Amino acid sequence: MAGYLFVFLAPVFLYVFNALTYKLCDKKNLSTKQEDSVYRTINVSITILLISSYISNVF
Repeated sequence: MAGYLFVFLAPVFLYVFNALTYKLCDKKNLSTKQEDSVYRTINVSITILLISSYISNVF
């Protein structure tokens, strides 16, 4: 049951963090190249966090 919860909530978490990242980049007036780097770093970090917590809770 916990596995299904993670599958449905993972896109919500990614959307929320991307919205927060957009606000951060907008507030800091970052260049396009810097924005890409920030988005990539945050998305990879959140994806690793979600996968590790999924594995921890399901197995």
